[in-house]
Amino acid sequence: MTYKEIALNISRKLSRLIVPELRYAQNIYEEILVKHCKTGIAWIDLGCGHNLLSPWRAEKEKELMERPGLFVGFDYDLLSLQKNNTAANKVRGDMNRLPFASNTFDLITSNMVFEHLQEPDIAFKEIYRILKPGGILIFHTPNSIGYTTVSARLLPEAIKGKLVEFLQDREEEDIFPTYFKVNSPDAINMVAGHTGFQVDVLKLLVSKPQFIYVPPVVILELLYLRLLMTKPFKKLRTNIIAILEK
Repeated sequence: MTYKEIALNISRKLSRLIVPELRYAQNIYEEILVKHCKTGIAWIDLGCGHNLLSPWRAEKEKELMERPGLFVGFDYDLLSLQKNNTAANKVRGDMNRLPFASNTFDLITSNMVFEHLQEPDIAFKEIYRILKPGGILIFHTPNSIGYTTVSARLLPEAIKGKLVEFLQDREEEDIFPTYFKVNSPDAINMVAGHTGFQVDVLKLLVSKPQFIYVPPVVILELLYLRLLMTKPFKKLRTNIIAILEK
């Protein structure tokens, strides 16, 4: 076994011992997508990247893709689009100028993308425009005051890139600049108010630990995650899932 495989096994055992109720935020996001993806709808995933779901959920992703009448994967990064094997319809473009007619989509989703928005008001106005009346926007993004976000903002870019590569097994080409302009409940409520959205759900949650390949550190991280799961520390949780309605 490799070092990473050994470390991952240790971290999983520690997680079950210290925080047995901890769930991966991506799994919660998936459950919400399944609930809102109705048969025959028009659906666009903004910043689609390589996958809609986690790579190891490929079969579930394929099953989910059988539901919509139209599914569009949208991304600014051409390489990401080229690597995406899920979306039959792929469009490259800028989220501030979405190349679609008004009232086109029933469902718009975005997974770990909105932290990259430089002008969220403009992007949200465009999203609102292309949604049908009664349409839903679902997005998953980091909390701006979560420990992972704060740490990332303090680290120099060169160090951060190498750390993300090691901890998350992501290639350097898949690491993009972050701005965190719509990454708190207050910021989401504000931009929703500016653009006409109604906030239906705003969920703060924690996710799996980041230091899974460094078992001595992950012990402290898991203890902190357990603390974040208590009500007094809710505002410091690491992830946000929001559901907005037009």
